[in-house]
Order: sequence, then C-alpha cells, then structure tokens
Amino acid sequence: MMKQAVILFTRVPEPGKTKTRMMPHLTPGQCARLHTCFLMDIAAQCRKSGADIFVSFTPEGGRGKLEGILGPAKGWMAQRGDTLGARMYTAIEEVLGLGYDACLLIGTDVPELKAEHLEKAFRVLEEKDAVFGRTADGGYYLVGMKRPLKEAFALDEYGHGKVLEETLRSMGQAGLSVGCTDTLSDMDTCGDLRGYTVRMCGNRAMRRSFTGRYLAKIRKVSVIVPVYNESATIGRMQEQLAPLLGKCEILFVDGGSTDDTLAKIDPAFTVIRSAKGRARQMNEGARQSTGDILFFLHCDSELPDHALARLKKVMRDHRAGCFGIAFHSKNFFMFTCRVISNHRVKDRKVMFGDQGIFLERDLFFQAGMFPELPVMEDYQFSLTLKEMGVKLGIADRRIYTSDRRFPKGTVPKLKLMWKMNRLRKMYRDGVDIQKIADLYRDVR
Repeated sequence: MMKQAVILFTRVPEPGKTKTRMMPHLTPGQCARLHTCFLMDIAAQCRKSGADIFVSFTPEGGRGKLEGILGPAKGWMAQRGDTLGARMYTAIEEVLGLGYDACLLIGTDVPELKAEHLEKAFRVLEEKDAVFGRTADGGYYLVGMKRPLKEAFALDEYGHGKVLEETLRSMGQAGLSVGCTDTLSDMDTCGDLRGYTVRMCGNRAMRRSFTGRYLAKIRKVSVIVPVYNESATIGRMQEQLAPLLGKCEILFVDGGSTDDTLAKIDPAFTVIRSAKGRARQMNEGARQSTGDILFFLHCDSELPDHALARLKKVMRDHRAGCFGIAFHSKNFFMFTCRVISNHRVKDRKVMFGDQGIFLERDLFFQAGMFPELPVMEDYQFSLTLKEMGVKLGIADRRIYTSDRRFPKGTVPKLKLMWKMNRLRKMYRDGVDIQKIADLYRDVR
C-alpha cells in the first residue's frame, strides 16, 4: 500500500486578508470566520482519508492560529516561493522528500470536499503520473503526484478560467499521463455561496457542516414592505422593525402615497419610490435589495417574536416559505380562514402575501418576480414556484394580520371568503384579469 500524504495549502484566516471577493456583502470578520469553517470541514475529511496531513501556510508565523483551527498535523511548513506555482511545487517536493509514495495538495476553498474524493485521487495515481480535481470555474482544487513535476506548475498566472486547461496542455507536451478525481465548486464569490446554499437544502450533511451552519446563520435578509396610503399602519410597522435595524436590510417601497405615510417614516429606514401596484413595488424593492433572502411583508402585519431567526430556520431546509397566518378576531369564520390558509401551504403548496412570503434571492428572479397583475400576483407567484417543483416551508409561529378587509358580521365574512375562493377559481380558468380585479374591488 502506498504511503500517502495530503497537504492543506492555505493562508491564515485574517479579517480583510481572506475571501476578500465576498466583501462588502460579507464583513471582513465574516469572511475570516467562513474561511475558518472551510478549513475545519476540509480537515475533518482529510483525517477520514487516513493519509498523513501536512499544512503549508502563509504568512510565516501563522502556525499557532492554524493549529487552533485544524488540530494536530504530521508537519507544518511556511510557504516558500515567488509565485503560486513555485509555492505549491516546493510544498509537494518537501513532503515527497520525506519518503511518501504519493502526495495530494489541496486548496481550502472547497468545503464540499469528501474523503472519497481524496481516496479516488490516490487510486488515479496508481496508474497516472498526476491527478487533478477540477473546479467548476476552470481551475483546480487538488493536484497530486508521486514525484515532483515542475510541468504541473509552469503557469505565470492562476486567476483565470483556463488554468487547468493550460496546465494539462503543458503536461501533455511533456509526455506525462494525467487523470482526474471529482469536479467540485470552489467558494470565491457571493454567487458561489448562494449556489452552496441551494445545494445545502437537499443535503443534510452540508447543513450540519461547520460551513453550512455558519452560512445559515449569516445569510442576509432583505425585508421589503410595499406601502400606499398606510398612515394608520406605518407607525406600528416601524415599531416592529426598529429592533431589526442593523440585523437585516429594511426597505419601504412607496407607490405614490397621497396621505402622510412618507412623512411618518423615520429617516433610519430606507424608502424606495415606485410606480403604484403591489407587484411593481415588491419587484422594485427586490431589484434594489442586497439580501440573500427576500422577505415580503405587508404593512398591516404583526410579526411573531424572533421573526428573523424563525425565517432562517425554515430556510435551512427550504428555498422558499412563509409564516402561518392568524387574526386577533375571535369570530369562528376568521378562525376557519386561518386554518384553511395555513393548511393550503402544506397541502396545496400555495401561500399568499399576507403570510409573509420569503425565498432565496436567486429563486425569486428565476421565477420571474411577481407578475405585474392588478390582483392575484401572490397567487400566481405561488403557482409558478409550484410548477418549478419548489417545496415550501412554514415557520413555527404565525403572523397576525389585520381583518380590515373583512366586513363586520358573520354572514358577510362567510360570503367574502366564498367570493374570494370563486375569484381564484376564475383566475385558474383563465377569466380576464381585469374582470377579476373589478370583482375583487367590489368584494373588498
């Protein structure tokens, strides 16, 4: 059996010096902590492979901090060389010089690395001169060999999309045989992180990893509140959102209010102006937002305690979801409305805007945003997500919403519920949306 070694090739995670392409979306401290999570996940897989672990690090003097992150290793080496290629070659040359039959050098931007990827790479080396692990962006996260091969590190630059292609060409010209292990995604940009969170929804091991747990914790939420003549509700909504300032992005999107709504909004909140129409306003808010998760909230809603934490808990396992809905009214038919609405999410996979819709940013735009309809924009959006096969989650606490749209009296309430159900049926049957909108205004 070959005597095997793995080299973790890394810099010390320091704020402002690592994962800088993710700033300013992530703070320098978050970037450093994220890199630390990468290291802990990758080191755990390296230990499972059974190979001896070496750490090649920069800057010099960073061993102490890395030991606290990675734990014990067979050896520690400060990186030496004027170029990236030279530093990688020197690390491999040094380890192979210790009597190892095969050595893999891996980067630390691939938190999805598994022990089986390393084991496969070692198997490739039983027949090939060198092995590479491709990254989706045209580079590589792993290089391995049985003897030092300078041809593997002949490039002058490594920051472009043809790194592996050009490296393989150089090695082929030298008559060297090369194989590959699995292709993985490295984590360099915020887009890479969003891709990771999508894959994480269907992978429990990823959700439980250091990287997965940390990403679930720090995902940025944009709260988007469409407003139009909300003088009566805007004060209460600001009271609820004030404790969340600094913890998420909060955007009020005004559709041209003619009352004193805008004058009542505290300067601490961001106000965006848009053409009138709830769908238009929410879409404009989404376009101008910066969050990983978009949370669309009606101005007359009453949030549960720890709303952001509850939302993020749902988003660990789902790409979209909402809160349950409740009313302060003790009327039997309002209770019935609550039960039906909450059951609809679980049974028919449909959620409405007054439940507080939230979803991944990328998914929102992939779904085409809210259709700019005079009514039913949230209903159609839910139908679109359903067609896309998106599974909805529901939070463990409810949003209380105003019953101001319901008339007084039990019988009138029941009639309104029946009519709203009839309007949705008309919409599904393809009845002209303007006719539905006119009827909608009549029943409201």
